[in-house]
Amino acid sequence: MSDTETLSGERAIHKFKEVVGHNPMCMFLTGLDQRPIPGRPMTTQKVCDQGNFWFLSSRSSMKDHDIAADPTVQLIFANMGGSEYMSVFGTAEVIEDMAKKKELWSPIAKAWFPLGVDDPDLTVLKVKPSEGYYWDTKNGKLVSMLKILTAVVTGDPSDGGVQGRITV
Repeated sequence: MSDTETLSGERAIHKFKEVVGHNPMCMFLTGLDQRPIPGRPMTTQKVCDQGNFWFLSSRSSMKDHDIAADPTVQLIFANMGGSEYMSVFGTAEVIEDMAKKKELWSPIAKAWFPLGVDDPDLTVLKVKPSEGYYWDTKNGKLVSMLKILTAVVTGDPSDGGVQGRITV
């Protein structure tokens, strides 16, 4: 059985930062009413103290066009090494702010934006979360695996970790 708890306010923002800190890659989903849902891997550049998720993006991408049509998005994080998962719903906004571009810029971004931070195709995405859900272990992957093996041998239910809603 898993423990369930709801995180809000500072605890929710701490969970966002914790999960992204362990693995900043997510599936960034747009057009949530479409089948299949358009998704692409994205690296979270930052989770700010207000709980917003920040990304570098491309003006010419379908993602930026999708957001213009419908700003509702979903971010799905999976840190399989730590058995930690999170799904976040929110509202995305394409931002033209040179100071924010410079703040979020990293040398690896030059692979997508060869002209650097001044690349005219470079945009910034801000995702303001509205709600989410998370699942993770209490004791790390190794201890969780041992608990699962013990449950298999003894027939007693496994302590499945912790999960819960996130409200912002």
